[in-house]
Amino acid sequence: MSDEIQDTEKKEQEIQRLQARAGGMLPGIAGIAMFMIFMTILNAFAALRGTFGATTAKYSVLAVCTLLAIGVFGLLRLKKWGWAIVTAGCLLLSSGDFYFFEKTKVGFFLVRALLVLVFFLYLVRTSVRDRLR
Repeated sequence: MSDEIQDTEKKEQEIQRLQARAGGMLPGIAGIAMFMIFMTILNAFAALRGTFGATTAKYSVLAVCTLLAIGVFGLLRLKKWGWAIVTAGCLLLSSGDFYFFEKTKVGFFLVRALLVLVFFLYLVRTSVRDRLR
């Protein structure tokens, strides 16, 4: 009977140790957050300079950039809502870059779209989602 109790205690200690180790942020999340905040800043300044035009596109880009910046800071705090916003932002940025590549045939957009698509695929992994609160 005491062997069973000791085995159970050892298993519980091992589970607690693994849960404590898994509670931190993955390095990929920090890298994705830095890249997305950089892209957010670039697009916000481009919108303010009038690159997207002077119509409602300018304000919609600024609204998306604001939402994405909020999401990045939520992701850095390992919040599920921040993860959801950044994941959607990755998918939106990737699809926009695929669209621009189709229209302009500039290889830069294809490379960036594939990179951001890899970020999206990284974020939807279960090991990433399990670390969020």
